[in-house]
Amino acid sequence: MTTTLPESAAALVARASAPGFAAWRRNIVRLGGCTNPIHLVGGATTFDATTGEALLSHGADTYGGRLLTACGNRRATVCPACSGLYRADTYQLVRAGLVGGKNVTEAVSGYPRVFATLTAPGFGPVHTRHEHDGRVRACRPRRDGKSCPHGVPIGCHERHSVDDPRLGEPLCPRCYDYAGAMLWQAYAGRLWHRFGLELRREVARRAGLSRSEFGEVARLSYAKVAEYQRRGLVHFHAVIRLDGPDGPDSSPPSWATAPLLVDSVPAVVGRVRLAALGADVIGPRVLRFGTQIDVRSVTPYGRGSGARPASAAAVAGYIAKYATKGAESAGAVDGRIHDAREMVMLPVRAHVLRMIGTCWWLGGLPEFASLGLRRWAHMLGYGGHFSSKSRCYSTTLTALRQARADHRAEQQRAFLGLADRPTVTVGEWRYAGRGYSPEAALLAASVREGGASHGA
Repeated sequence: MTTTLPESAAALVARASAPGFAAWRRNIVRLGGCTNPIHLVGGATTFDATTGEALLSHGADTYGGRLLTACGNRRATVCPACSGLYRADTYQLVRAGLVGGKNVTEAVSGYPRVFATLTAPGFGPVHTRHEHDGRVRACRPRRDGKSCPHGVPIGCHERHSVDDPRLGEPLCPRCYDYAGAMLWQAYAGRLWHRFGLELRREVARRAGLSRSEFGEVARLSYAKVAEYQRRGLVHFHAVIRLDGPDGPDSSPPSWATAPLLVDSVPAVVGRVRLAALGADVIGPRVLRFGTQIDVRSVTPYGRGSGARPASAAAVAGYIAKYATKGAESAGAVDGRIHDAREMVMLPVRAHVLRMIGTCWWLGGLPEFASLGLRRWAHMLGYGGHFSSKSRCYSTTLTALRQARADHRAEQQRAFLGLADRPTVTVGEWRYAGRGYSPEAALLAASVREGGASHGA
């Protein structure tokens, strides 16, 4: 019996016996399993910064005359390898703002911090899963047996499993306010911005200060992430911290406490309102956050004031986890939709398709042109940032990436015997495509698999 190797495996075997295999392999393995690397062509030369002597030339002759670099995509469904690095960086960024490190003073661990979750409002009843004391409860129990105007029962007595495809689906799609839901998605970022402004005013009011006086003695900093719920709407998880006027390097005033923030957040959420465009077309829509709000104090080790304090590590991990997810976690698609005909073949459930279709319909009306709904139809109308922070919260992703690049450069300099010599590198690189050959894709997949096994 003879066995025929797959084309990619046969190509990899042939490559392994060819000259330069070790350098070719290093160029792929160093990407950590990136699924869609970027190709660069060009070169660079390292010079002695004192004498101007050329010490080393860097070419791109290890992958068909090209240098490969990781794609850097944050989304786990697009590139698990790069999203894992993004998640780790986000964890370090959020954690630094809670306990210090990465050029952030450790004093922040004693500043007032809360972890808040702001949800979307309801636009119609959907199937959901309730648990209490380990027991699954009925979805939407109703004793009266009433139906909606379309003859659909307004209750559901099922105890849904975690993988029930009906979870997040409206009980009656014709009653569900899809237009309002998509407008809420489009305005969600503006609602968050308004929430931040109002929270500063509320904290100042409770401290007996004017807004200008508050800015002279304190500052609010935050880091947040958007998470898609099963019903397709986003909600925000945020760390909110009270600093002194100059950010984390200055201590907050004595009146600044975590209970003050815990009490202020729900009060502000309850009054943030925005009027949507297009009232003459689809009727007035006043947009707000949902009534389900969770606010808890953050402590270094999960002990402290509040009914349910959260540890700094747990909060940082929670935010980092959702920083690599997008609308695909609610059943949407990865790429943009360029033509209405593409929606016919989308592999999505009915509820998600209605949301996408509503975005496309509203986005084609001149009254809603400024919202860019067609551009963000694949994201179910949400075009805001998935993870963001205020300027003074902590370090930045750019700084973390630069530190990692500098560390690798130092390692390479030491390997080449240039650690004690001042150098400067001059070069030019140009984009030349992306992706792998079949044998390179097989090797990258093995690297990813090895990394996943190691992480497990």
